[in-house]
Amino acid sequence: VQLVESGGGLAQPGGSLRLSCTASGDIFSINAWGWYRQAPGKQRELVARTEGISTYADSVKGRFTISRDDAKDTVYLQMNSLKPEDTGVYYCHADINVPVPGTPMIEPHDYWGQGTQVTVSS
Repeated sequence: VQLVESGGGLAQPGGSLRLSCTASGDIFSINAWGWYRQAPGKQRELVARTEGISTYADSVKGRFTISRDDAKDTVYLQMNSLKPEDTGVYYCHADINVPVPGTPMIEPHDYWGQGTQVTVSS
């Protein structure tokens, strides 16, 4: 299973960007999606997560929206009213049920995207 992200780049303060992350491979179902970010010199932090309901870091509430398209195995992060402190590498994460080879079983695994750079600067 692979997660491939796209949509990062440079935005001005107050601007918008939309990130996408698509899962591919032998997927049975996707339990949950999340977006994390890591700013220079800081730890990776959870930005948004969707698992039936969506939750957000306080710093992005009202500005960011996470959504998923299950038909496309894709998650999006719409980022509006961007601030310089939103700068960082954004990673998508998925909790995916995958078949266990040689059995009729499935089991959950965690997967990460490669990261996409978001820079907010004038």
